[in-house]
Amino acid sequence: MASAPSARLRKLLSYLKPHWKQTSLGVVALVLVNILAVILPRIIGRCVDELQQEGAIDLERIGSYSLWILGLASIMLVIRLTSRQLIFGVGRKVEFDLKQRIFEHLLGMEPSYFSNNAPGDLINRATSDVDKIRRLMGFAVLSLINTMLAYTLVIPAMVSINGKLSLLALSVYPMMLLTVQLASTKLRGQQEAVQEELSDLSELIQEDMSGIGLIKIYAQEANERRAFAGINRKLLKANLSLAKTRNFLFPLLEGLASVSLLFILWLGSREIANQTLTVGNFVTLIIYVQQLVFPTALLGFTITAYQQGQVSVDRVEAILSVDAAIQTVVEPQVLPQPIEGWLKADNLTHVYPGADRPALAQVSFSIKPHQTVAVVGPIGAGKSTLANAIPRLLDLEPGQLFLDGVDITQIPLKTLRAAIAYVPQTSFLFSTTIRDNVRYGDPQQGQPLVEVAAKQAQVHPEILNFPLQYETLVGERGITLSGGQRQRTALARALLVDAPILILDDALSSVDNQTATQILEELSTGTGRKTVIFISHQMSAAAAADVILVMDQGRIVQSGSHGELIEQPGLYRDLWDRQQLEARLK
Repeated sequence: MASAPSARLRKLLSYLKPHWKQTSLGVVALVLVNILAVILPRIIGRCVDELQQEGAIDLERIGSYSLWILGLASIMLVIRLTSRQLIFGVGRKVEFDLKQRIFEHLLGMEPSYFSNNAPGDLINRATSDVDKIRRLMGFAVLSLINTMLAYTLVIPAMVSINGKLSLLALSVYPMMLLTVQLASTKLRGQQEAVQEELSDLSELIQEDMSGIGLIKIYAQEANERRAFAGINRKLLKANLSLAKTRNFLFPLLEGLASVSLLFILWLGSREIANQTLTVGNFVTLIIYVQQLVFPTALLGFTITAYQQGQVSVDRVEAILSVDAAIQTVVEPQVLPQPIEGWLKADNLTHVYPGADRPALAQVSFSIKPHQTVAVVGPIGAGKSTLANAIPRLLDLEPGQLFLDGVDITQIPLKTLRAAIAYVPQTSFLFSTTIRDNVRYGDPQQGQPLVEVAAKQAQVHPEILNFPLQYETLVGERGITLSGGQRQRTALARALLVDAPILILDDALSSVDNQTATQILEELSTGTGRKTVIFISHQMSAAAAADVILVMDQGRIVQSGSHGELIEQPGLYRDLWDRQQLEARLK
């Protein structure tokens, strides 16, 4: 089995693969600039030696050297800038690719994935961690390649001038590399701690911003302030630990690199006195050593970027490596057209991970096309689980739930969900206009059909009372609308897509009984009649349904029409009598 570092390296190379041409051009530019960086000190050294020669100074010759130096330095500047643009550009493109991949991957995940993974942490991985990978693929790659080329080209050039002096000057570099190796594991652990604390902080901020109303209602600002301060203090501690290691490592590396320069100055002067080294070569060696000091000192920063990038690669791949539990099968079945809306359950059973009893236990029913079916029962009876099972938002076993006679686990997900309009318990609205919220399922629909759907949902008159009517911005999660308006706007959105099956999961709980009944009657009549599954605690609205399924503890314990169920003792009559009593007491 491959080691973790080699697996990360392969992963980094896979990020670069789509941009190999630009990366190659950047590397070629770095090679050229480092070759010129070896040639330039040689020219300077030769110029110095000629100045040391006896006799008159040949100004024309010196001028020629100066032009060569100026020209090469200018070419180096242009090539170095080009290499930086190319390689940093690759980092930006990798950042774009990863953000796109993460977003598209998350769109394909089932809802339960987001229940088990905090949104704040996912956002932090898709932003902060991807940014660190971008730095790794840009700055770190540039620095690492530049350092490798500098060592590869400069060391042979130094040895060719004076092997003994060069090897002595370079003797401190193994110590530098050992120091870097010893510090790398510690840096990686500290960087991981920083990023984990940052994720916790992002999660708390997101939760508090979403629940700011609740915080104020219960006057919990002080508690939230303390919670934030606690996490922020942990982040500060982690950052200080990381900074302490970095602030010790980098000056140490720079100091060790400077020792080699001292060796050159100390022993080089003796070589000059013994006439075994020319002044020009002495100057050339000093320039070469200076050229190695910066890449070596920068090696610490490069390692930090690498350590950050390694941690971020692991965190990003932890998202991308998880396959969606709910996917279209390899060989899906074709759903007969047109879709009738006949639903059948055969001993449908589902157990949530970690639960000690099934949320659905051997549920069986048959819903005919165009029927209106109410599902009632106490809280926790399994009604919402049933609603989530039909559009396959849950990972179901095959052979339990059928649409028009076809196992829903064998139907392409896109086809299945296009046949079902679902309004969940929480009526989520996007931070845009009412019009765009209503036509979210079909963004190209015109105003007339938007208004038809709003009229069916009994919300059109209230929208007209807004100053901007359908252009009204609803705010985050529809905060500017009342609960009933949000629910009916969400219902209008479901009605606009005109799917043959409509599921309302307690989606009219904030609407009065009379309006809820009117909406159901609207859906149950006319040529556009749908198969409607209506989950509700409003017994008077449920009573108008063609069939009522009564659930308790994950099972269907009764079924029939209101007239049939009210005549027999059981849970339905108990629920009906209780609600009637509550209505009289109000």
